[in-house]
Amino acid sequence: MSHSVDRRSFLRYSLMAGGATGALGVSGLLAACSSSSSSSASGAEKVQLSWIKNIEFAGEYHALSKGYYKAAGFTPDPELITGGGAGTGVETGLTSKKVWTGTTAPQLTAPVILQGAKLKTVAATFQKNPFCIMSSESKPITTPAEMKGKKIGVQASNENVFKALLTANGLTEDDIQKITVQYDPTPLTKGEVDGWVAYTTNEPITLAAQGFATATLPFADHNLPLVAETFVVRQETIDTERDKLKRFLKAEVMGWNDAVADPQKSAELAVNVYGKSLGLKMDDQLKQAQAQNLLVASADTKANGLLTMTEELIDANIEALAKAGYSIKAADIFDMSLINEVHQENPDLKKA
Repeated sequence: MSHSVDRRSFLRYSLMAGGATGALGVSGLLAACSSSSSSSASGAEKVQLSWIKNIEFAGEYHALSKGYYKAAGFTPDPELITGGGAGTGVETGLTSKKVWTGTTAPQLTAPVILQGAKLKTVAATFQKNPFCIMSSESKPITTPAEMKGKKIGVQASNENVFKALLTANGLTEDDIQKITVQYDPTPLTKGEVDGWVAYTTNEPITLAAQGFATATLPFADHNLPLVAETFVVRQETIDTERDKLKRFLKAEVMGWNDAVADPQKSAELAVNVYGKSLGLKMDDQLKQAQAQNLLVASADTKANGLLTMTEELIDANIEALAKAGYSIKAADIFDMSLINEVHQENPDLKKA
């Protein structure tokens, strides 16, 4: 199976399993807090990515290549740090003050906050998370109810988010045959399982390129509307560097506006520049760019601007987190005031 299918992709959200937070654990994360600087020796602010430098960070690539960060006063440009492994998540970097900000997800941030970390989500790139139940196009699973009695491949790292999907749709594990699997979806192509926990922006695209057509059941469209690729910072950053953070978010919006408008250029930047060492395939990255743009841009972002969250979406995420086992107040995890101010103060920002 190709590198892009052997997903790793779930690693960045794997901390959700059992409420864990990687090798250190929550207590280890908090104990790791130190006075170390979030800036590198060159003075660049470190931005921790949730994964490898593939198409998922197209907005950041546009912002770098077109000088949006520099125009926002960041000289040198922010330093993009590859993430994804256990113990290397954004929450780890933030609580240890090794990074300034980064991309993560509410189900990773919530448990760390509940243990006392002073972190806040200040923007949401993906208005919908990419989790889905992937099935064969010839035997599609189109509703949660259709999972009843079926064999569903679930990675250990995705146990909680899958349970949350079941709970949100009035199902229990007794209703399905859960099969613990790894990340290579070959068992689905061989008919050994009927469904597979995957990402709409990855495995279905790669399997299609290999001649195996799939159907997808997005979690976000079936009562589990968690956002993804969220920017999280320490509360002290909001308190002491609010203007700087807003300038950064403005550059992000500009970069993602370009990414939504030009997925071909996004793929070229990922394949030929920022992810050049990864051996990424142009056609694969282009299709993933087009798929993720559907998660980035929505009717709400057309009205309010990219990276924003409506009050309704915030409330829906709080409900989804509760279903996943994390009871947290909206004010304790979300602060959308900065990104809202960015759009209010810059009405010329294109709405994508």
